Amino acid sequence: MEAPQPNKGLERLYRESGWTMRQFAQEVNRIGTERGTPLKYQQPSVSQWLKGHLPKEGTRPIILEAFARKLFRPITHTEAGFPAPQVSPQQPATVEGLIDLGRQDMDPSRRGVLGAGLFSVALTIPGWPDVVGRMDAMRTDPQRRIGKSEVRAVKAMTERLSDLDDEFGGRYARPMAAAFLVNAVAPYLKASASTEIRESMMSAASFLCYLTGWMAVDEGAHGRAQQYYLKSLELAGGSGDHMTYCHVLRGMSVQAANLGHGRPAVRLANAAAEASPESGPRMLAFMAGQQAHSYALAGDKRNALNSLLEAERAVNQAESQLGTFGGYSSATLAYSTSEVRHALGDTKGSVESLQDHFRLRDSSDSKRSEIKFSAMLAERQLEIGHLEAACATWGSALDSYPEIHSGRIDEQVRRIPSLLSPYRSNSIARQMYERSREIFR
Repeated sequence: MEAPQPNKGLERLYRESGWTMRQFAQEVNRIGTERGTPLKYQQPSVSQWLKGHLPKEGTRPIILEAFARKLFRPITHTEAGFPAPQVSPQQPATVEGLIDLGRQDMDPSRRGVLGAGLFSVALTIPGWPDVVGRMDAMRTDPQRRIGKSEVRAVKAMTERLSDLDDEFGGRYARPMAAAFLVNAVAPYLKASASTEIRESMMSAASFLCYLTGWMAVDEGAHGRAQQYYLKSLELAGGSGDHMTYCHVLRGMSVQAANLGHGRPAVRLANAAAEASPESGPRMLAFMAGQQAHSYALAGDKRNALNSLLEAERAVNQAESQLGTFGGYSSATLAYSTSEVRHALGDTKGSVESLQDHFRLRDSSDSKRSEIKFSAMLAERQLEIGHLEAACATWGSALDSYPEIHSGRIDEQVRRIPSLLSPYRSNSIARQMYERSREIFR
């Protein structure tokens, strides 16, 4: 058997990255953990890869993703010197693909594995011209016809699911949303209907699909969420629903930003803003606020502050939330300001803005966001040395924590013991340390 030849493609990428072999292995391990499949590669493995030994098939996409994140561009198997993956069957039409996606989510016993999909910074996002009318040629079922009542039912059910998501978290609501997509909405999308009803149904399905992706984000199933978001974009294009298309792009930017990927977040936030149809000031604020956070994460202070100022001006111009899209308010602006300040290194200012957010909240804000932002505030209070204030804020969050079933909030609560461990000589910190540890015993 011939000895393998050095992998010149992988070597080029490795040199371009500027990593040491140890850093390369650590990044692959980190992304493997993010995916839900922890890896323990070390320097010798990287050396073997560079010499031409093929990594395991399941590791190769993780290596490509590591380089994509480092080099800010998509990386192919060929570019990395890996054999091309087996050609998969042609991508199914939107409805069939949606059924496959939803069916996999309907069984809670399988979702631990399915949720481990890898978030991709190099995901190809279809532009508005690419998705408009994409579903025009879809085959319909002449035995079933739908009208306005079915469209109203999907919209009403989506509102109920959204309420359940806000009240209890994505872990509870997503199987119900997936089941509704598969069992009711997908057949409606294939039914005969007038052009107006057909487009209205696709628009309603698009927003439900986006909501299901948002629930997946809440569980930490980020690769899964991206799949739902892409389906939502296709459905929005099929219905001519430009507003939902832009909303989904913004949601994808929020996802990237929350994972710390500044440049992809900027790309998506700008795409959302550029594609956004003319709208009122609250929609402008909705877009500009996310652009500000994304720019700040990418280290672009000037554009971050300019976008934040634009969002502030737009919120001040808005006279009412009625009939607006996104519900962007003064409380939301305060949260965006906090995120920008924190990303730019002003933790004290971030704490002040988060406190402003809580003063401005009203009954329309969800319990989940209250717990999430409280845990965030506590961590930042601790960063600036306000130990007892942080413990009080965490205590408030933990009082409501049992009501919410959210992977994101679970992660925040699991961090509390390690954050408080150095301060156990303080009686208040020690009590909160013990309380938080008890939760996961």
